[in-house]
Amino acid sequence: MSHNVSQPDGTLIATRKRIGHITPSSNTALEPITVALNQSVSERVTHHFSRIRVTQIALNASSRQFDLQPMLQAAELLADCLPHAIIWNGTSASWLGLEQDQAFAREVQQRTGIAASTSTLAFFDAFHLHGIERIALAVPYDSAVTAQIEKEYAKQGVQVVNRAFLNQTVNHEFGCNTPDTLRALLRAADSPQAQCLAVVCTNLAAAPLVKEMEAELGKPILDSIAVTFWQACRLAGVDALIPGWGRLLDGSLPMAKK
Repeated sequence: MSHNVSQPDGTLIATRKRIGHITPSSNTALEPITVALNQSVSERVTHHFSRIRVTQIALNASSRQFDLQPMLQAAELLADCLPHAIIWNGTSASWLGLEQDQAFAREVQQRTGIAASTSTLAFFDAFHLHGIERIALAVPYDSAVTAQIEKEYAKQGVQVVNRAFLNQTVNHEFGCNTPDTLRALLRAADSPQAQCLAVVCTNLAAAPLVKEMEAELGKPILDSIAVTFWQACRLAGVDALIPGWGRLLDGSLPMAKK
């Protein structure tokens, strides 16, 4: 006997858009925050997760953590649930190069026929859409990874005018930072020259602070987990305006002038 599972409003789970996420294995912030972001659209969207092994972020760490083949294997597993979009919910291309994520998205599309993107591609889509060329960078990483992110962003036409970093390398520890630590990180990163702040890491629990800190600092904040959620919904064909999570998600961030 089959059972149609539905919410109290009668919406069938099977009729909702499905989004597949590939996540770093040691992440703890990404999934609960994504679920919280989804609350206002939960009758229309469900999220499904697969993991690849990632434990340390450093330029001398094994680059094989982000090899294309394990990521494609994770994508093919997600494809079994017939999602409407597949996302690499990680920021590795921010220091390894955008070409890596472009290859991932292209290969997933070719192998599965499912639209694909990544956190880093989402950032640059948001920057372009909203005319952002100068950012303040807030990250948990060490100075070497932070400097490499600045170089990669500059290649894509986005200037990092100021930066703040926590000098951490163990990915699990990123998710243990307190809200006060993250507030201090954002304040330290801010600059009058920046059009927005960018929180680059999908294991920092900064998204719940975005609305508060946008009000304090007087400029938009693009957070990795939130911008990935935004991109995933766009790919899946979900018009998701999410109040309470900052200007990008509530639709109040101005578009670029044409």
